Amino acid sequence: MAEAFKFELVSPERLLVSEQVDSVVIPGAEGEMTVLAQHAPVMTMIKPGVVTVKTVAGKEERYVVFGGFADILPSGCTLLAESAVAVGDIDRADLARRIQEAREDAADAKDDESRAKAEQFLSQLTTLEGALLPA
Repeated sequence: MAEAFKFELVSPERLLVSEQVDSVVIPGAEGEMTVLAQHAPVMTMIKPGVVTVKTVAGKEERYVVFGGFADILPSGCTLLAESAVAVGDIDRADLARRIQEAREDAADAKDDESRAKAEQFLSQLTTLEGALLPA
């Protein structure tokens, strides 16, 4: 049995999770990573994606996050998300709105760096849409 650790998922609107868990999979900026108890200290940016939480009861919970960062310590993990929602509560219209805004940001970019950043975010959102909401 895996050792439990404290995990908190916080969005500006509310605290979504604050409990002892066995593991958490987060969409880090450098790639997906699994956090277990006694993880080496790391602070990482979060890209849009799905956070998968395995509770000590063996239940798996999934949350969609739109950016932020995670602070990982041997004793726990805190993920501060720009926006977060349980997968079961995902709103297709909200995701479509975010994608449209990202398209507009890419089209309106004033320089190559801004355009590349907006296109990367758009790509992450469309990948997320495909993974969560198959047509």
